[in-house]
Amino acid sequence: MEESNKTGTTYFIIEGISDVPELQLPIFLLVLLIYLFILGGNMTIFLLICMDRHLHTPMYFFLANLSILDVSCSTITLHKALITFVTGNKLVSFVGCMTQMFFFLSFTCNELLILTAMGYDRYVAICHPLHYQVIMNYNVCYGLAGVCWVLGFLDIMPCAWKVSSISCYTSLAVNHFFCDFVPIVKLSCSDTFALQLYVIIEGVILASFVPFVLTFISYVFIIKSILRIRSSNGRWKAFYTCSSHLTIIILLYGTLSYQYFRPVEYITLGSYKLSSLFNTTCVPILNPLIYSLKNKDVHSALKRKFKKMSRLIKTK
Repeated sequence: MEESNKTGTTYFIIEGISDVPELQLPIFLLVLLIYLFILGGNMTIFLLICMDRHLHTPMYFFLANLSILDVSCSTITLHKALITFVTGNKLVSFVGCMTQMFFFLSFTCNELLILTAMGYDRYVAICHPLHYQVIMNYNVCYGLAGVCWVLGFLDIMPCAWKVSSISCYTSLAVNHFFCDFVPIVKLSCSDTFALQLYVIIEGVILASFVPFVLTFISYVFIIKSILRIRSSNGRWKAFYTCSSHLTIIILLYGTLSYQYFRPVEYITLGSYKLSSLFNTTCVPILNPLIYSLKNKDVHSALKRKFKKMSRLIKTK
């Protein structure tokens, strides 16, 4: 199976994070713990934003979207790894594999677009504070979020369709823990130059580079406005409001550029698997940690909810 060409395949074999038998249980426990932390942390942030009226602001509205995307991205990738550990079944149908790849890439694209919208929100808050409430009203926020979600799915559709059209594979064993673009394309026994060129032009440039440029432009104006602030305390406060967002931007674009901004032929699957593991576990964990540990509004909201819960318990 490993050496002969396969045409018209109906399934793939997902090799997983590691094939060392002694590491299967520790890896399973670690992945399960990480996934539960991602789920708990991000859903706590999401529910807190929904339930606390003090957090009903544009910044936290986009943060709630980011939390849902983090949970969705981790679930679509890690669930197969966890199921494989439990059942031992590494098979995934061709349709299931293509579906997983489509949703993973779409959620990643959505996240980049939501982060771009968050960058615009910080630009308006710092550069046009007197007009912030007028510019970033509820209609604008819902409209921006809706456009981000729709564009994220539409942008990935042609790429996913072209990958699913590959008809010949050198092997059915995918050296990864989920179905992703690079491991699938590397299995192709046909010429994928046109596909990779299309992905670079349509996927990388439109889905990654354009949001990055828009975010970069927002921060150019933000930095210019911060430098105009006379007091050092005022400059620090203005920068502090952007620090969490900027940290996530650097982490996400750093890992994605390492993964996708190179020709497939020059990518080693071992290092690619490690960077994917970081992208699907560490980044979703860091989001709630960064925004909760450094955020006084979130701390206050948590305290209010704990006090309310304690009062309800005492009355019972």
